[in-house]
Amino acid sequence: MTQRIQRFLLPGFLFILDTLILIFSAWFAMIIRFPDHGVQFAFYTPEFTLNLPVMLLCYLFFYVICKLHRRIWQYAGPKEMMHIILANLGGFFLFMFYAWAINLSLPRSIYPLTMFMATLLVAISRLSLRYIYYTINKQEKEGQPVSVLIVGAGEAGSLLLQDIQNHYNYKVVGFIDDDKAKQGRLLRGIPVLGNRDKIAELVAKYDVKDIIVAMPSLSGLELKKIVELCESTQCRVKILPGFFSNLDTSAIKLQDLRPIAVEDLLKRDPVKLDLAKIGEFIKDKVILVTGAGGSIGSEICRQIMYLHPRRIILLGRGENSIYEVHQELTHTYPQADFVPVIMNITNKVLIEQLFQQYHPQVVFHAAAHKHVPLMERQPEEAIYNNVVGSWNVADLAGKYGVERFVLISTDKAVNPTSVMGATKRVTEMIMQALNKKYAGTKFMAVRFGNVLGSRGSVVPLFKKQIAAGGPVTITDPEMKRYFMTIPEASQLVLEAGALGQGGEVFVLDMGEPVKIVDLAKDMISLSGLEPDKDIKLEYTGLRPGEKLFEELLTAEEGTVATKNSKIFQAILKDQDPAILRPQLEKLIACKDNNLCITMLQELIPTYNPNHF
Repeated sequence: MTQRIQRFLLPGFLFILDTLILIFSAWFAMIIRFPDHGVQFAFYTPEFTLNLPVMLLCYLFFYVICKLHRRIWQYAGPKEMMHIILANLGGFFLFMFYAWAINLSLPRSIYPLTMFMATLLVAISRLSLRYIYYTINKQEKEGQPVSVLIVGAGEAGSLLLQDIQNHYNYKVVGFIDDDKAKQGRLLRGIPVLGNRDKIAELVAKYDVKDIIVAMPSLSGLELKKIVELCESTQCRVKILPGFFSNLDTSAIKLQDLRPIAVEDLLKRDPVKLDLAKIGEFIKDKVILVTGAGGSIGSEICRQIMYLHPRRIILLGRGENSIYEVHQELTHTYPQADFVPVIMNITNKVLIEQLFQQYHPQVVFHAAAHKHVPLMERQPEEAIYNNVVGSWNVADLAGKYGVERFVLISTDKAVNPTSVMGATKRVTEMIMQALNKKYAGTKFMAVRFGNVLGSRGSVVPLFKKQIAAGGPVTITDPEMKRYFMTIPEASQLVLEAGALGQGGEVFVLDMGEPVKIVDLAKDMISLSGLEPDKDIKLEYTGLRPGEKLFEELLTAEEGTVATKNSKIFQAILKDQDPAILRPQLEKLIACKDNNLCITMLQELIPTYNPNHF
């Protein structure tokens, strides 16, 4: 019933109200112009009365054009106020034109007076409507409001406060901000109470239950400091995800908040992308993403959608993962063209049929076996999938004139100690060789370290172990790894794809390596537990193929800076297709695990198998 009233009765009521406001405004202008109600007032009244309906039609015409009767005024803001001003300006100029056309003799001051009064009263009526909605919603809320403290008195904090005041049973007691210029001032009527050092004091003073960190661009180090200050307060801490720093902040809502994750604590400065450059090779193009159901492949698809491709082919071997990412993308972008393909990249006949049918212009090759211990047990499968499969896709990309081929590589390809790392280094060599063979296609590879939250990474494993009450298993207390978030890695892959001119192996700036034991302790603390007290840490020793430290470059490799400060180009030896091909054919034909490892060593002199 309430929805029917809002849909049908409210527009009619507002139309009648606006008509009455316009009539009142016009007569008010006459009274202001002739306050003594004398001879002049009596002289102009008949002409004024005769032309009043025309004035109403002029104004109401623009009110309808600007949809002043159809807007949802309970969320009215600056944009809605601007439409009120534009509607009244339109009515004013239209009526002025009418008055000039018929040579109307009314005093000219009546026209702007009428417009100003109508604008003021219509705006007041809409703001009153918003206040009524707010009062009704507030009365409908049940229970004692939850006291909230917001860290960050910027635009994100302001928009969150607005959403809370309109929809939620929360009481924002104040803001925390280190900017001294903001401290002591009011933001939407709520005070900025001080800097981060006052968090504990304010929590106790106002009985705060929730702390919201509304600073999307905050670095991981700064966030960690704030989290440490909040831990002693026993408050629930939530954060606005970092990707909002790159998006339209008007989209920020309370429902976007989530608990702080370890990815937030390791977050570095936001990635600065050359969107114009990336857009040149993505917009209106057919994009093929292999391994599209995986963590990196699916995120590349999400990032690509911001750049308006013509079509994305989602290729993967696992039907469930491809189904899930296809469902997600079609729900988010119902007008976009997505083609789900269940296919094994080792089947060159089927891959070629796909190239013939869809003619992809850009290929992101993320499909690969990546689990180090499993591939140590099955070298043949690692070679078959990672080497043969990659060769198939890359060779067909060159054959069918793909513009750019971007290979997703790994830091484990550097001085490899595992079969997985060795096979990924071979795929880099294939990419370099094919770049010489096919002049029309730009081949390139991108190396990076571990991706937080990806399948097979330690983060999901640690989460399960913590949820089960422990222990959390760590291979070695000194083990270190480079880490990067999935969105950051995917964005830099796109940037590298735009930078590449053919044959490059790009190395992403992974920041400082992180001790796995520190990562585990942070995750335990974020779960509200204490390491080695509530959750035990257990050391299991290195597994076959693992290293204590990963590298991004070999000893003989150097780097060249690129236009992006987070992307470097490795200086590598060129690969001759005529020499590499017979070596690859010999490797692929190998059917004995030990012989396969020996042949990988012949191809990659720096490969040093690590068996225990």
